[in-house]
Amino acid sequence: MKKTILVAWVPALVVVAGCSSSPSPADYDKMTMEVIKKSFVERGIAKLDRLEQDEARLACWQSEVSGKPLDDKTAKAIEEAAYKSVKWPSDGKFLGDWKEGEKIAQSGRGLTWSDSADIVNGGNCYNCHQIDKKEISFGTLGPSLWNYGKLRGVTDPNSPAAKPIIEYTWAKIWNSRAFNACTKMPSAGHRGILTEQQIKHVMALLLDPKSPVNQ
Repeated sequence: MKKTILVAWVPALVVVAGCSSSPSPADYDKMTMEVIKKSFVERGIAKLDRLEQDEARLACWQSEVSGKPLDDKTAKAIEEAAYKSVKWPSDGKFLGDWKEGEKIAQSGRGLTWSDSADIVNGGNCYNCHQIDKKEISFGTLGPSLWNYGKLRGVTDPNSPAAKPIIEYTWAKIWNSRAFNACTKMPSAGHRGILTEQQIKHVMALLLDPKSPVNQ
């Protein structure tokens, strides 16, 4: 009987001893990343460097894991740094061809392990947003882009009145963290997902009054 009691207490003592030296949140973060790195296998153009996180990504990831919102100071610092990283159109022109923009927004090709390195990337916008009312399949992670320019009063993209929303939209596409530190939206320009010209075309899709988005 005594042996049974002794054996029964051994696991409890181990647990108590373990609690006194339990890993810290930083230790758990490190262990989690080690597991992820060991489970990720390079395939095609998808290399291990995709697991590397900058300060903004790391801060947001830790916030999400802990269930605690990012503190205001850190969020503001991330947003300010992101806005400063925005590269404005080299020729001062923000809008391209909305027809090309529609192709880019509806394309999900590029950057996957099965794509070749020289393939032209798509924007994959449809995966998170509704773009056209005629669509029957679209993602809902992001807001609908239907009537994007029309709802914001952009009747003439070249007018001074349209400048604020045009610059906001460009910055949002280039580096989405400029307005939301922990956004899920990819930073298309900052991360090199889309070229400057491609972003111009997507801008036209959203803001050109002739675009089907604004009909």
